[in-house]
Amino acid sequence: MKRRSALLAGVALSVALGTGAWAQDKPTMGVVVKIGGIPWFNAMEMGIKEKGEELGVDATMIGPTSADPSLQVRAIEDLIAKGVDVIGVVPNDEAALEPVLEKARAAGIKVISHEGPGLKNVDWNFEMASATGFGEAHAKLLAEKMGGKGEYAMFVGSLTVPLHNAWADAAAAYLAENYPDMKLIGERYGVAENVDESRKTALDLMAANPELKGFLAFGSQGPIGAGRAIEERRKTGEVFVLGPFSPGQGREMIKADAISGGFMWNPAEAGRVFVTMGKMLVDGTEITEGTDIPGLGVVSPDVENRDIITDNLVTINKDTVDELADLGL
Repeated sequence: MKRRSALLAGVALSVALGTGAWAQDKPTMGVVVKIGGIPWFNAMEMGIKEKGEELGVDATMIGPTSADPSLQVRAIEDLIAKGVDVIGVVPNDEAALEPVLEKARAAGIKVISHEGPGLKNVDWNFEMASATGFGEAHAKLLAEKMGGKGEYAMFVGSLTVPLHNAWADAAAAYLAENYPDMKLIGERYGVAENVDESRKTALDLMAANPELKGFLAFGSQGPIGAGRAIEERRKTGEVFVLGPFSPGQGREMIKADAISGGFMWNPAEAGRVFVTMGKMLVDGTEITEGTDIPGLGVVSPDVENRDIITDNLVTINKDTVDELADLGL
C-alpha cells in the first residue's frame, strides 16, 4: 500500500473523507461525485459502502457542496495527497479534471470514471447506458406524450457536464429528424443539478412561451424542479416533464402527472461497480472481451478509448416507481 498522508485542508465538502486514518491492510478508494446531499448520490454512496464492506475495500464517497468542477479538482488533490489506491470520479467538467487525473495516475493511483466517456487520464470509464440510447429513449417518450408536435425545452446539469450534454445532443437530433413539428426552445439550460433553479427556469420559460408543452431534463434534480413548476401553474396533463430522477424523491409527482416518466440506471449499483472495478485493478485483474463484471454483466470493452458501455436501463413510471423507491433509490 502507498504511504498515507494527511488531507489537504480547505475543501468544502458535504461528505467528509473521514477523520480516522485509512485502514492499512485494505485497498483504499475515494469516489468524487458531482455534488453531495442529493438522493441520486446518496444511493450511490450506499452502494459504495456496501460493496466496500463485502470486498474488503476501504471505500468512501466525496460529494462537493456544489456542482463546481474546481471543488472536484481539490477533492482529487486531497485523495492524491492521502495516497489512496484508487480514485473514482463522476465528472462535472472533463477538461477541468484531466490535469489532476493525470497527476493521480503518475502517482500510481488507479482511476475509474463514470459518466465521463471523453476522459483520457483514466484506467477505465464505465457507463450503464449508451449516450445515444439514453437520449433517444427519453426523446421517444416525450414525442409520444406530446403527440409528436409542439414546443419543448431542454435542461442539463450544466453546460460542461459531458454525459448530460451527450444525452441532450442525441435527444435533440432524434426529434429534429423524426418529429419536425416539435420545436426546441432556446438551446439548453444548465440548471438540472438544482431543484430551485430548475423550477424557476421552468416557470420563466412557461411564462415566456405559452405554447410550451414539454421539458426534457437531464440531471436528477431537473425533473423534480420542472415538475414543481408544472404543479404551481396547474399544468399537469398539459405540459410533460421527462428525465432521469430518483424515484423516492419524485414518487408522488409522477403519480400526480407532474412528471410524466423517464429512465434511469441504479445509482447504488453504479456505486458497487466503482468498488468492484477498483478492487479488480488493485488485484491486477485484466478487463478483456467477455469479462463478467458484477453490476455490468459480460462486457465488450473499447480498449482503445478505455470505455465500458452496457445497457442497464430501468423505466420509471407509475407502475414501477413504488418498487424502485422502496429499494432506496
